[in-house]
Amino acid sequence: MRLPGTRYQEHGWEQVRKLLGHCSLQAFQRLDMHHMLEPARHAALLDAYTDAVAAALRAGARSGRAEAEGNSYGESVYELSLGLLYELHAHPGFWQAFAATVAAEHARSGAFWLDAAADGVMRKKVNDMYAGLRDKVDADNYIVATGRDCSPNKIYTYRMLDTAYREIAGLFAAWREHQDQVGAILGRALEGSPIEVRQMKSIGGCKAEWIIRWSESLERFGGAPGPLHTRSKRFASLKNSPGKIADMVTEIGDYEELSSNMDSADDWQGDAGEAASWLEDLWRVSGESELREAQGGAFDDDRILAAAAPDGFEAEERDGAADILVEEEDIPPAREAAAVAAEREVAEALSLPPRYMELARAAQQTGSWALRVLGDESLPIRLAVYHKLLGAADDTYPNAWLDPASGELPTLRQLAALDGISMPTLRKRRNEAIDKLHAASAAR
Repeated sequence: MRLPGTRYQEHGWEQVRKLLGHCSLQAFQRLDMHHMLEPARHAALLDAYTDAVAAALRAGARSGRAEAEGNSYGESVYELSLGLLYELHAHPGFWQAFAATVAAEHARSGAFWLDAAADGVMRKKVNDMYAGLRDKVDADNYIVATGRDCSPNKIYTYRMLDTAYREIAGLFAAWREHQDQVGAILGRALEGSPIEVRQMKSIGGCKAEWIIRWSESLERFGGAPGPLHTRSKRFASLKNSPGKIADMVTEIGDYEELSSNMDSADDWQGDAGEAASWLEDLWRVSGESELREAQGGAFDDDRILAAAAPDGFEAEERDGAADILVEEEDIPPAREAAAVAAEREVAEALSLPPRYMELARAAQQTGSWALRVLGDESLPIRLAVYHKLLGAADDTYPNAWLDPASGELPTLRQLAALDGISMPTLRKRRNEAIDKLHAASAAR
């Protein structure tokens, strides 16, 4: 999403968030976390944290993630991360709020940062801090660029509407598979291909009524209320204000159209298509590799090569598998193809994407300590462990792990079905895996 003056609302934010989270965990290893419990030390601790994270960012400035494009204005993920880090000094209230959440967690659980699941908990708190800071910085810059009032909550609302449009566009593109929901969004029963599917070319063509009905439809078709229909007061009045929605959607669309005129579309659109195809191949091959290993298959050392981590920067969680090189002539044997087909059938029966297991395997955190400890466990068991320890919805989960309908991990019942086991067996193996994690943590 593009808006005047904003820098952090586009596609690169996910990588900015992950880079700051990774470097923050490195910084916390060098800090005395007990000082978080002493308000008098918060200013000095912020200075030490900023220096440590900046050093970690600079050490990894040549990594693929840091050099990736952060927004459409040419700023890299590294540049955006470093800029947002230094904004903490201009807005220390976000650091103080972060310290307060650490103190509250300590009051409940003691020195929780020493636990096996500490990285996930701390990363979540860091993510929340930077997400709030991001919207504050972008809201201030929007005011400077336009001269109009704006708040972090309004930036959040813009982003919700942009997300709603993209969800609606996805449903429209697959209207045959979602006829009832698309009909509910349009406010009529479908008779053949709806013309709106062809007419909506951008967010500027998305009607406010569609967004309101989309939100209303989510409880029926997705199992959870939409953003305009929850008990939260954040959007309570918006569902009754189609004019306000229309104005905000039009503003997003107008600015995106204006700013896109400065982009060299002819240069990058072909590359984007090639990149998407390459990622599809990567996910497919990685999923087949995981499946073959699970079935006891072997690979030639010269056929699959793991990408080396950049010097001075530890490889961490990715939304895709490690880069690999595979001969194009290699074709999985019939039995593996049949197993993949069976997995897809099960996923479809559970209302998950057909390639859920393949993509979820590819998105595993290949260098993580938890994966090394639980390497012998199946993917559904590992996800059940995260479900128990971190909850069904955590900001650190790769998108490929989530059920698109809920935006959360699949339910335990779905995970059991994906693993071909009963619920009691899933719980038993999950608990054994958690015990294994705790034992490994105690031995470190």
